[in-house]
Amino acid sequence: MMDWYQIENIATIDSPALVVYKQRVQTNIAHLLQMVHQQTDKLRPHVKTNKISEVCQMLLDAGITKYKCATIAEAEMLGLLHAPDVLLAYQPTAAKAARLFALISAYPQTHFSCLVDNLATATLLSAMAGENKMVLSVFVDLNTGMNRTGIKPTDATALCQQIQSLPNVHLTGLHGYDGHIRDTNVADRQQHADNAFATIIDVAEAINKEGEPPLTIVAGGSPTFPMHADRAGVECSPGTFVFWDWGYKHTMPDEPFEYAALVITRVVSIIDQTSITTDLGHKSVAAENPMPRVYFLNAPEVTPIGQSEEHLVAKVPDATKYQVGDVLYGVPLHICPTVALYETAVVIEKGLATTTWKVVARDRKITI
Repeated sequence: MMDWYQIENIATIDSPALVVYKQRVQTNIAHLLQMVHQQTDKLRPHVKTNKISEVCQMLLDAGITKYKCATIAEAEMLGLLHAPDVLLAYQPTAAKAARLFALISAYPQTHFSCLVDNLATATLLSAMAGENKMVLSVFVDLNTGMNRTGIKPTDATALCQQIQSLPNVHLTGLHGYDGHIRDTNVADRQQHADNAFATIIDVAEAINKEGEPPLTIVAGGSPTFPMHADRAGVECSPGTFVFWDWGYKHTMPDEPFEYAALVITRVVSIIDQTSITTDLGHKSVAAENPMPRVYFLNAPEVTPIGQSEEHLVAKVPDATKYQVGDVLYGVPLHICPTVALYETAVVIEKGLATTTWKVVARDRKITI
């Protein structure tokens, strides 16, 4: 019997290649829905991992109506699919904001919003919205420990009140990404997520006392969304779940997701008795982490030790067991930036490569 990842017509696929197992994507979506008790209104999945229209359509077909993205291209991909609600989880500067307003005009069937974490940006967005005869929905981005973007929660209430006084922006909610929380121990992860979330609640309660409609809270990526799934008024935004990767599989063994995207590589040279080279260079798998950056399902003894643009050198116990042309099926340590390295993904159904999907949002621009 073939292992689940083996492809019968692998000879038709040049390497390196990104392959997506459609049924496994569907299974991961089903797992996600089960984890929120089929309450699709609790979900705002991030599309930065997949960047593929067909995958996003699968999410839409599952009844998920709200999405999160990081780029204008990702937002436009969702607009092209008529996704009802899209949060650009990024604070736009003037040039990006101009593209955002163009996007809003081009795709009126989609409600777009974005993040802000300071008054100057909120004021700029209000002015640009006025020029475009629009009211822009914004979420205040809170720094709950990630230390990447966002205002300190202790300073956020004042910012929210200032935003509420601006004429052409509407304060819709609060955004708190807790991507720094990755404890393998579930109890520890829950405690740390609770502590971070408490700072968001403090801001929400302060603003809600002002008589405004309750603010929506967006919180939790793939590691922590289960910790937030039962909180009232919270939308969870996992992204990696749809494909999963080696890093999360081994850091979060409690989560049920399966590998649904792999990289295919072939042996291109036998160096010596214990070294081989494949065609999986750092242009073909995410290279921001130390080695090993990929693990081979059908050859766990192959250990990557070096990489250049088009080559990956690996140690093996006995190189005589390998031949030039041998296929290796790799699980990336980090799937999100790996997907962005490929123009297309080869779709695998029932062990066969059947078609290709364009990784449309890997581009900086689709039309806008």
